[in-house]
Amino acid sequence: MRYFLAAFVLLCLAVVSIAGFRGSLSRRPPLELFSDMDRQPKLRPQSANEFFADRFSSRPHPANTVPRAEPLLVGAQPVYPFEDHPVNTGMVAGTPPGATNFVELNPLPLTAELLARGQHIFSIHCLPCHGAAGDGKGVTTKYGMTVIGNLHDPRIVRQPDGEIFHVITHGRNLMQGYAAAIEPRDRWAVIAYVRALQLSHLASADEVPADQQAALRK
Repeated sequence: MRYFLAAFVLLCLAVVSIAGFRGSLSRRPPLELFSDMDRQPKLRPQSANEFFADRFSSRPHPANTVPRAEPLLVGAQPVYPFEDHPVNTGMVAGTPPGATNFVELNPLPLTAELLARGQHIFSIHCLPCHGAAGDGKGVTTKYGMTVIGNLHDPRIVRQPDGEIFHVITHGRNLMQGYAAAIEPRDRWAVIAYVRALQLSHLASADEVPADQQAALRK
């Protein structure tokens, strides 16, 4: 037993002498068995480098590579995913964190292509819960999910488009956020399609263009 205690004390002294006390300060570099790539050779941007013939460390992108982010054209303006822009956030640019300054209308032009895309994305991600008609009677109601938003509820109809974008992005109540699954352009496409569904249920015949009212009454 004495030899065991002596060996244990010597081991503790060796560990403390090598590793030091927890929380103590030292100017000596730490003892590393695995550096985990903490220090590695790399090129500093916007600095000279003798390795390349033109001595520029910042290199152009290789041909035919996939870009990390592509801009979304809003009119003629390219908007990148990292910009504080209503098309990315659903809020007025410069809105402070925690505020709810939602944009009123969809920033993308309403086209047949956008509506078709919105219907396609809606049928994949939204239809199982909200139903094909958007009335909250999707297939998940058969499995116990009864608290599902009816998209024709006046409360939702009155919501700004930016608030619906925010709900799709971050989720609300039992609904998860779809930021990772639906890109911003497709979220706006879904919103455009939801507004079309609401019009199909809530609009009156008098709101149909005059040249199409006759066909509607047949």
